[in-house]
Amino acid sequence: MRLTTPERIRRLQRNLYVKAKAEPTCRFHQLYDKVYREDILEHAYRLAKSQNGASGVDGISFADIEERGEGRWLVALRKELHDKTYRPDPVRRVMIPKPGGGERPLGIPTIRDRVVQAAAKLVLEPIFEADFVDGAYGYRPQRSAVEAVREVHRTICQGYTDVVDADLSKYFDTIPHPELMRSVARRVVDRQMLTLIKMWLQAPIEERDEQGHRRWTGGKGRRTGTPQGGVLSPLLANIYMHRYLRYWQQQGKSEQFRAKIINYADDFVILSHGHAPEALAWTREVMTKLKLTLNETKTCIRDARQESFDFLGYTFGPACYRKTGGRYYAAQPSAQSVRRLKEKLHAVFGRGNVAPWPEVAAQANRLLRGWANYFRYGTLRKAYRAIDNYTYDRVVRFLKKRRRVSSRGTEKFPGEKVFGELGIQRLRSLAYGA
Repeated sequence: MRLTTPERIRRLQRNLYVKAKAEPTCRFHQLYDKVYREDILEHAYRLAKSQNGASGVDGISFADIEERGEGRWLVALRKELHDKTYRPDPVRRVMIPKPGGGERPLGIPTIRDRVVQAAAKLVLEPIFEADFVDGAYGYRPQRSAVEAVREVHRTICQGYTDVVDADLSKYFDTIPHPELMRSVARRVVDRQMLTLIKMWLQAPIEERDEQGHRRWTGGKGRRTGTPQGGVLSPLLANIYMHRYLRYWQQQGKSEQFRAKIINYADDFVILSHGHAPEALAWTREVMTKLKLTLNETKTCIRDARQESFDFLGYTFGPACYRKTGGRYYAAQPSAQSVRRLKEKLHAVFGRGNVAPWPEVAAQANRLLRGWANYFRYGTLRKAYRAIDNYTYDRVVRFLKKRRRVSSRGTEKFPGEKVFGELGIQRLRSLAYGA
């Protein structure tokens, strides 16, 4: 659910953006008092609640807050900020599976801290939005990953086929605090706002082992990283990545390498006319200066005229029209993206799911429609057909066991029934020509 920003807050954001855009060297002094403005804190609370996140280390949920009185809770929080007695709670760290294997740390601040971070973001974001380059798409208002995918595809079709497919190693965990704070201070000189950001960066981190034993890391000695899961972390990550993107522009590398960069958070591709090796060498040198590291196992050079590469869940590269055999540059859901959706559908239609059929169908449809809502661009027919065929097969197996059907099940549950009366979404019906 997307919440509408109240007009008074939008007016403040417009004013901040316009001033920052008109005056690239302007540094903003009075920002902290906006963070605890009543309307901003209230809207920040609604934004945090709309994400429906888990509780932090204090175990307090939104239901707990509203049972005690949301208004009183916000008044108390506002007083802490006004009196400058606010101190962040520790961040609860959990490990979540990465799509390519392994685990990624996710930091979960308390609701109290998420609300204050959301308020700070409402104030800070328009200032830095005025600086960000057009090629950056991650975690920005009015921009999306699908737009980045479109731009990559369009640029390849224009002949920028020498590709640096780059990946930063543990980017969020390795952003150096002193350099990040200097990047923030290029625009913000409000001491209280800078102190607030620094406190969040240095908040202790609580981890628990399999036996539930606590372990504490981070704290004031921490010098790197902004935890994924923090409300302000994506903006801070964009601010630091902007150093690289801005330096690229200032040094005229687009012209020198005949290249364009499309960036989404810690992933980016450099699309070039014949200068990919030079662009990669320059990038490696600059990242070292920024105290960041390219993931050399994932970073590579590709010739999109002959090879494919993956970016943001899509595969880009050469393909052939089925009817004519003519070649074209395709953008299509990657094999890994299709496989991940199949794994999720396998869990929904697994033997352990004992929910009534309408609930099972609703679970599957949420996955299918959510996936198709993202993978709605480019060449879709093959991926959509593969998902529809897999979904049909899993539904038949599931219902055959549940209803004790002795036959193969395809006669009792034909495709027209599965994607009709039984209510399962057919992906091919969501896109013309797919």
